[in-house]
Amino acid sequence: MKDSKFIFQSIGIIHSPHKEISKIPIQPVFCNDIEGTVILNDEYADGLKDLQGFSHIYLFYYFNRSQKTCLRLKPYLSDHEHGIFATRAPHRPNKLGMSLVRLDRIEDNILYVRDLDILDGTPLLDVKPYIQRFDSREDVKSGWQDTVLNDVATVRGLRDFKRQKGK
Repeated sequence: MKDSKFIFQSIGIIHSPHKEISKIPIQPVFCNDIEGTVILNDEYADGLKDLQGFSHIYLFYYFNRSQKTCLRLKPYLSDHEHGIFATRAPHRPNKLGMSLVRLDRIEDNILYVRDLDILDGTPLLDVKPYIQRFDSREDVKSGWQDTVLNDVATVRGLRDFKRQKGK
């Protein structure tokens, strides 16, 4: 199984106002009300049946602009190096991304979403509903991120924290 290969194909495309990687707020929580669309390829439109009843969905996508793979890096919330699998950084071996977004409405094969932290033109791999009964957990630990203060995360999540650091 070590050398198994998997072939994924895009099932659609994600459109957002985010045109430059360096200006996208990091994580959907820092993108409150930022609107975008997810356009499914026509042949997958029938798979959207009954999705409109969900308030939130997970988008799984391909970090197609990530040019490198790192097994260790300094993520935006830390001044220390961490393993890639302890972060959500895009420089992953398989370049797989996921975001939890609000679903506003669906028209034909177009999903209108909010809280979007994804670069415009990103290939969509899958859509799954957020189900509170299954996805919400109590007594959660978030590893090294539990030591990061909320106000620090908020400032650094806007990506331009280095310019603000001297304040």
